[in-house]
Amino acid sequence: MQISTYRRATQIFFILLIIGAPFLDILRIDSDTRSLIVFGKEWSIGLEEGFYLNQSFENASHVAWRFFLKAVLPWITVLSIFPILGALTGRFFCGWFCPEGALFELFDFFTMKIFGRRSLFTKKPNDPGAPAEKRLPYIILALFSMIAIPLFMGVVLTGYFVNPRTVWTQVLNREFTFGVKAGIIGVSIYMFISAMIVRHTLCKYVCGAGLMQMLFGWASPVSLRIKTDVVKLGACTDCKKCEKVCFMNVKPRLLRKDINCVNCGECITACNKELGKNRGVFSFAQSRSCVLPVKEAVKKQDDVLPDHEKSLKGEYYEKTCH
Repeated sequence: MQISTYRRATQIFFILLIIGAPFLDILRIDSDTRSLIVFGKEWSIGLEEGFYLNQSFENASHVAWRFFLKAVLPWITVLSIFPILGALTGRFFCGWFCPEGALFELFDFFTMKIFGRRSLFTKKPNDPGAPAEKRLPYIILALFSMIAIPLFMGVVLTGYFVNPRTVWTQVLNREFTFGVKAGIIGVSIYMFISAMIVRHTLCKYVCGAGLMQMLFGWASPVSLRIKTDVVKLGACTDCKKCEKVCFMNVKPRLLRKDINCVNCGECITACNKELGKNRGVFSFAQSRSCVLPVKEAVKKQDDVLPDHEKSLKGEYYEKTCH
């Protein structure tokens, strides 16, 4: 199986988890009791009753410790997830699990089939190919998705703050309270703008989780990366397929890796298709170190490049990953 198949499977799994979490009481806020529900249990700090029942110094110490365990420590744990992921796996979560990223890729697919480019506005050098010969089916699917997906996700995400059974009951009966209506409309507008207009720009410059993974992944000496095998570079045909499959506009052949790489592995698949199974230039590695390029490999690679690119490529290959 190809990397793309595994990646789609993990993305679908995580999307289903996001959809099912409030229904299964895995994680949501109960608007009636104003408490957090975690795995079916109410997560309550219980400070108010504990404090007023006994105002002694001993009890105040107990309340402070309880506040640390039930409020401060869980919040620190949540905030540490993405830095830890970044230090160990780089932006792997972004490329393999992020539901927004999967949605952005879906609309990339539609715009490529309709316009021949990923963006609605401009064509970039790494955009793969021309639009589909029969564009009408893709236009219909795109228009349906533009309406249905934001609305559906608006209903789902509102269920994190209002009991999802209440939300769906109101949807089916078409009778909405103000809070539910505001939640669905607000989330739908956000999903529409981010998926149709902003897309991967949000991943690069706005998403806090992505930025934390990017920073800690860049700093970590053991973070997962896409490694360029400089010895195999001599076999590169300069087809640029590794660049064309990259939705983050990264140039995988650079030895100094782009911090926007989400470790999706699409360049690995594309290169193996071009050069043969297990003969590709790229692979996953957990190291910042790169072997210095072999002179013969670099020379052979220069021979297949156009004249205007030879000096530029040579400059890249002389660098290491440090």
